[in-house]
Amino acid sequence: MPLEKSRLLAAYRRMKTIREFEERLHVEIATGEIPGFTHLYAGQEAVAVGVCTDLTDQDYIVSTHRGHGHCIAKGCDIDGMMKEIYGRRAGLCKGKGGSMHIADFDKGMLGANAIVGGGPPLAVGAAIACKLRRGAGAQGHVSVAFGGDGSCNQGTVFEAMNLAVVLAAPAIFVFENNGYSEHTGASYAVGSNDITARAAAFGMSAERVDGSDFFAVHAAMRRALERARAGGGPGAIEAMTTRFYGHFEGDPQRYRAKDEVARHRATMDCLVRFRASVAQDGSLSGEELDAIDREVLEEIDAAVTAARAAPLPPESDLTTDVYISY
Repeated sequence: MPLEKSRLLAAYRRMKTIREFEERLHVEIATGEIPGFTHLYAGQEAVAVGVCTDLTDQDYIVSTHRGHGHCIAKGCDIDGMMKEIYGRRAGLCKGKGGSMHIADFDKGMLGANAIVGGGPPLAVGAAIACKLRRGAGAQGHVSVAFGGDGSCNQGTVFEAMNLAVVLAAPAIFVFENNGYSEHTGASYAVGSNDITARAAAFGMSAERVDGSDFFAVHAAMRRALERARAGGGPGAIEAMTTRFYGHFEGDPQRYRAKDEVARHRATMDCLVRFRASVAQDGSLSGEELDAIDREVLEEIDAAVTAARAAPLPPESDLTTDVYISY
């Protein structure tokens, strides 16, 4: 089922916002004003947006250390995100989470996670909650666990996938295979060299898609989503993609071929492929997309300016939000 024009424009806007958000952070990090480690998502935008396009605020996602793209795709406010990354009190997590721990429960974004493979158990717990609520007459919501190719080797992920199948939980596991677990190639670290087949072996439907093609990701996600919402249990998607920057900002990337990133930017840029696709079928014009490009750049400029000017948390905030009272 093709997306209507308004949703195509929204999908492009979110992909472009992720790209420019990350490209700007790549520049701003060099100033020394941003504390902590930062892992950029540029290059993988079609995965986050393709997965999140049909999700609602009542559907959950759990992210990874490379979580900015997932946050934006799920609808998190970029001003609040930028302030959070700058460590400002007005950030989404009051400046306490930073780049790797952004969360926004109002948007169903349960948090980025610095632990590789730490997200799927949380996502399955949320999926079980979705299933129990559906039994009480609520709409069928789902939970999505994002992870990289490195996460597929973690025991936490194996247990989460097995439990999701056993309990027929509406969980969807999205493996973003960008070729590297930190600095280790997936072709070396994944023994079967087939994450899709490994997921299917747990007893769930699984498919591999081109992660630089928004439309391929969206179609695969729609199939998994319809099945999960209808009570058909979990599913998995392996999206073959790439990252345009290192594992973290400052990574010298000596494990990559000299021309690899340039080649991938030339052949696997999801924004370029999206524009070519909609131009070919006439669904969107170049002028419409160019207007979005200009608007997004203005929004990112404004977010950076506001973040720089925003106050830091006071010392009195140090002991707040440490424990929760039920």
